[in-house]
Amino acid sequence: MAHVRKPLALAAGINTLIFVGEGIAGFQAESLALLMDAVHNFSDEMALVCLYLVYVLPLRMSKNLQRTANVLNSAGLVSLSLFFLYRAIQRIINPVPISEILVIVVGMLAALANAAVARFLWKVREQNAAIRLAYLHNVGDVFMSLTPILSGLLVVAVGNPIFDPILAAIVAVWLIVSTLREVVSSRDALIWPDEAACKHEWSENAQGAS
Repeated sequence: MAHVRKPLALAAGINTLIFVGEGIAGFQAESLALLMDAVHNFSDEMALVCLYLVYVLPLRMSKNLQRTANVLNSAGLVSLSLFFLYRAIQRIINPVPISEILVIVVGMLAALANAAVARFLWKVREQNAAIRLAYLHNVGDVFMSLTPILSGLLVVAVGNPIFDPILAAIVAVWLIVSTLREVVSSRDALIWPDEAACKHEWSENAQGAS
């Protein structure tokens, strides 16, 4: 299962750099859009770690770990999005100045890093529904990382920090809707996942038996 573990480990490692970097920059820049993206990536990070452990720990534990990853990628993400939607509304009412240049630069770096994470997950997305859900979320992360960039550009152009919480609120609503839609469409596979046996190895064994 090394060919599954390696992409998951690389994806988790890069994702760690993303949420740590965005978190630090978000606090320094006072950017709600950047902080929301950081928290979202932290949710993804916990799910990626669980998925990696699926292919390291005994097979009998894989179903529970996949369920945990699915919860972190769905219920956890919806809860965090609701919290940040509330915070965004507060910031819209009482705007806070942000360091727009820092937001733009970090957003660009995060978008590139998220594209790398999605690329690694793409290689193993057909292993099971949990990895496929993580892959879809990280594809969305690439576009989500563009939100802080747009926020910073609008603040530079207009000089009003209100665009930062407005875009954060839009992203929060989008995340809630898209996550719930994915859970509904794949609920059986997510709640009752298959054991995380490597499909590549299973195919080789079947060919050898024939």
